[in-house]
Order: sequence, then C-alpha cells, then structure tokens
Amino acid sequence: MRLNLGAVVRRRRWARDVLAATAACALAISALLSVQTSASASELDEYVNLPLVNRNAEHGPGGVHPALPTDLGTLQALVEEARASGRSPESYAALLFQYRLVAATEAAGIDLSSWNPRAGVSANRTNLVKSYRYYEDLQLGHPELQWAGMGGQVGADFGGGLIDFELMADVYSFPNLQQVANSIVSQVTDQVGVQALNQLPAGLRALAAVGRNVTADDLDYALGMILVMQKNIFSDLMPMHQAYVDEGLPALEEMQSAGLFGKDVMDAWRDVASSDSNRIALGNVALLQREQGVIIRDQWDTVRAYKGDVGEAITYASTVAGSPSVAGVVPPRSFRPLEFTTTLADGRTANVTMP
Repeated sequence: MRLNLGAVVRRRRWARDVLAATAACALAISALLSVQTSASASELDEYVNLPLVNRNAEHGPGGVHPALPTDLGTLQALVEEARASGRSPESYAALLFQYRLVAATEAAGIDLSSWNPRAGVSANRTNLVKSYRYYEDLQLGHPELQWAGMGGQVGADFGGGLIDFELMADVYSFPNLQQVANSIVSQVTDQVGVQALNQLPAGLRALAAVGRNVTADDLDYALGMILVMQKNIFSDLMPMHQAYVDEGLPALEEMQSAGLFGKDVMDAWRDVASSDSNRIALGNVALLQREQGVIIRDQWDTVRAYKGDVGEAITYASTVAGSPSVAGVVPPRSFRPLEFTTTLADGRTANVTMP
C-alpha cells in the first residue's frame, strides 16, 4: 500500500482550517450575543431608578415619567426583564407603575400618551366617559370592587358639573353668585349684627367680597386643576384595581414592595379580597378616604389658596352648588350645614343655619 503524503497533508490542513473557522464563528456568535445582552441591559438601564415626576398628573399629558414607553407589550417585557435581573422593586418602581397604569388605560380605552387634563372639558369628554364606564364595568365584573362602583355612579354628576363649571366662565354667571352671597352677608349683618360675620363660612365671605372680580381665566384655572385631580385619582387607584383583576394580591404586593403605596393600602386590598362583606366594605372605605384625603387633598388646597379670596370663593361655590343625582345622596350643602348661635343687640338668641 502506497501512502500519499501530499493528500494527508492537505487533509490535515483542511481539518485545521475547518477548526479555525468553527472557532472564529463561535467567537463571533459569542460576541454577538454579548452585544445583544449588553444592549438589552442598557435599554433597561434607561428605565430604572426614574422618579415619578408626573404621578399626580399635574405636569402634562402621558404617564408618570416622559421617558417611559406607553406601549403595553414593551412595558411588560421591560418589567419582566427587571424582575429577572434580580433588581429590587424599588429600583423599577416608575417602570412598574407605568406598566400598571397603561394596563388600566388600555382596559378603559384611553390613550395615555395624549391624555391632557389641562386641555379642557370638551377635549376630555371622551376620556371622562370612558373612565367612569370602566369604573362601572370593574364593579359589575367584580362585586367586591365597591369603590369603583361608587366612582362609576358619580361620573355623570361629575361630568355634568364640569360642563356647568365651564359655562360659569360666562361673564354673567359668577357675578350673579356674588350677588346672592352679598345678599346673605347683608341679611346676616342686618338681622344678627356685624359680630356674626366671622362665624360665616370663609368661602361665603370671600364670594361676597370678590365674586364680581372672578374672571374667566380664574375659572379656567380651577377647571383645569379639577380635571387634573380626576386624572390623578384614576392614575393612583386604577393601576391597583387593574393589577388586582389581572394578577390578584401578589401584583399589589409587588407594588407595595416598590414603595408605590404603604401597608395601610395593602391591608385595605386584603380586606377587599377577603370575601367577608364587612371587611370588603372597610377596605373600600379606606380606598375612598385615600382618594379624597390623600390623593387630591393638596391639589384642592392649592385651588382654594389661588389668588387669595378668589380661590376660596370658587371652591366654596363649587361645593355648595352641586346636587347629586344618585338617589338618597344628600348634597354637601345639606349634609353638614353651618349652624351657630349668637346674641342679638336686644338680648334675644338667634340661631343661624346656612350651607
């Protein structure tokens, strides 16, 4: 048998070249995967440790931070990646909140990226209708979500009140209220005496003093802030509701771990999910108290403090003028009317009652 040394050498060279090429390919694939992983990590890094600069809805349209996406699929992938990375929930709190908020707005049929409460009632009418319909549907599908049901019931009143408020920008409307307030103040002064004036509601005194000077711009400011508060309530509570519906208490526990709300809110949700009617009621009351006493408290106080007596007059008028359409609900002016007793100049006792 004759050995062809040339062929052997060629085969060895070929094998060496194949091995070298294979190694080069492996290195290239490894490098490519490394680049892709690095790029993915870099993309996630853009969205962690972001402040929730627009959580209260005051600073323009969109979600809680302008850098965050508003596409639900993108947000879900980023949140899942953040979880898998071992990061603490606090580090991706804004991302998680945006994810839950977009899930809620999509369920309601609202485009979060264009939702601008300061655009006025007409521009926001569709969002108002959709948000309150969403509240109703949540409670109809999940009877324990009583806060959502209450929110849905007041939607028509709230929307109608906003339209009325917009109409009050007419130059004749607010001065008429001022005349009524002046008449009340004058009658109290004439019948009871000047000493009773300080016992009148601060808002009534302010309305009597500056009502004629309230401008359309003043009313537009207040209306814009009320629409901001409406979005603020949605943005705070509806991500919780949607997370509860989608994934139950574990989803809310992740939000609590991220620092998005405290133990009191988590306990309220445990009550809501308890199947115990008394606890369900208590949990929903806690959410209602959060809505009025925490979420919008500072914003309402800001409107009240607007331009001194002007804000006081506007907030008082909007409170006493409203009449709820829900059967059995007492108007605010009648629920807790002002009552005080004073002594007249001739020694008689006078009882004064007013909104």
